[in-house]
Amino acid sequence: MTLPEQFLNRMEQLLGEEYEDFLESYNRPKAPSLRVNFLKGGEEELFQKAGFLTDRVPWTKGGYYYREEARPGRHPYHEAGVYYIQEASAMAPAAYLKAQPGERILDLCAAPGGKSTQIGADMQGQGLLICNEIHPRRAKILSENIERMGIRNGLVLNCEPAVLARHFPEYFDKILVDAPCSGEGMFRRKEEAVEEWSEENIRLCAARQKDILTAAAEMLRPGGRMVYSTCTFAPEEDEEVIGGFLREHPAFTLEETEKYPGMMPGMAVSGEKELEKTIRLWPHKLKGEGHFVACLKKESAAEGGTACLWGEEKGLPARELKEWEDFYRQYVKIPLTGIYLRFGDQLYLAPEGMPSLKGLKALRPGLHLGTFKKGRFEPSHALALFLRPGEALYELPLSLEEAYAFLAGRTLPAKGEKGWYLLTVDGYSLGWGKLSGGIMKNHYPRGLRK
Repeated sequence: MTLPEQFLNRMEQLLGEEYEDFLESYNRPKAPSLRVNFLKGGEEELFQKAGFLTDRVPWTKGGYYYREEARPGRHPYHEAGVYYIQEASAMAPAAYLKAQPGERILDLCAAPGGKSTQIGADMQGQGLLICNEIHPRRAKILSENIERMGIRNGLVLNCEPAVLARHFPEYFDKILVDAPCSGEGMFRRKEEAVEEWSEENIRLCAARQKDILTAAAEMLRPGGRMVYSTCTFAPEEDEEVIGGFLREHPAFTLEETEKYPGMMPGMAVSGEKELEKTIRLWPHKLKGEGHFVACLKKESAAEGGTACLWGEEKGLPARELKEWEDFYRQYVKIPLTGIYLRFGDQLYLAPEGMPSLKGLKALRPGLHLGTFKKGRFEPSHALALFLRPGEALYELPLSLEEAYAFLAGRTLPAKGEKGWYLLTVDGYSLGWGKLSGGIMKNHYPRGLRK
């Protein structure tokens, strides 16, 4: 890999005597990692089943390094949402957010979804998680990952931060701002980041980051917590952004947080010692790529968020849900709480107290349940991935070989009652099949087939 000369000069000035160690880190083997999805099961259970996990990622519950030759992205467990393949340092921001069940949380720059799905697992399906991404194509990928990981309380929006700020003044308990950046910390993994790098881009990113943080500050309730992060080494996008933000927003302070082995204090740019409370993750200090994290508190004696500016969604009356109710009584064994929303022929289950979506572009307004079709209801793939084994009336456990065949779109021979079946592998849900005449018709989405 050929790194830009200007970048190398900047890093030498930044690191001094550590510069050679930093350069050597580019020659080290990568340390691939993944994060267990606790909405699907426990980490010890997966550790025993998978066989390719090695050491733990110390700063993240359920984070593991794995043997690269195992290629877990091709395993049926990946399609079942049992884990999310995520760079180890990138797990730190959501871990420091400390999401809790029942909270209102915003992931403001959420695609592709690694941090959103980490937050969603911590929330255990309770509360409200809004995942926003301004780029439509990336927002679609985000929505697919929210679905794959079985998150029921997640909304996916495609809005500018300023639009959200007008809609949700002082609304959220916690906000994650994983800001778009120059990507210096990901040079080893993304060659396009090397090609796009320039000092001008650093300045452009820093200006955008300040605007995003300002919008986020307006949406955080008094007493709330905000985590700002980047995957760049540039102080202009890290400590300088935070220093400027604190000067302009006196209600916010930096929190002193636990630093795990290998993590380093931020830099006291312009002599501001307070900025050493931020966190630097350097690739020559730990098993991970470059990252920056700052934990911010909005001070106030007041507690509790405000209401959404436009109120709450009302939900559908029972008379409009007959086809769904017929399917639910026949095939689903667990209670489902929330409000029902219909968009065209698509039905969603949104969290109770769901804020109004008026004026917002929503890609996924909650858990997608399925489609109304001429007097019947067809369940969605999202519903299959949300349900766990034992929660559907009819289920068919598959061997690993059968699971690979199912993911490829093949039909399977089967015996049993006619109707919809939840297909599983090793205790994890994979998707729907419909049994008729001894053949299990494959309803795995065509766009996902391997």
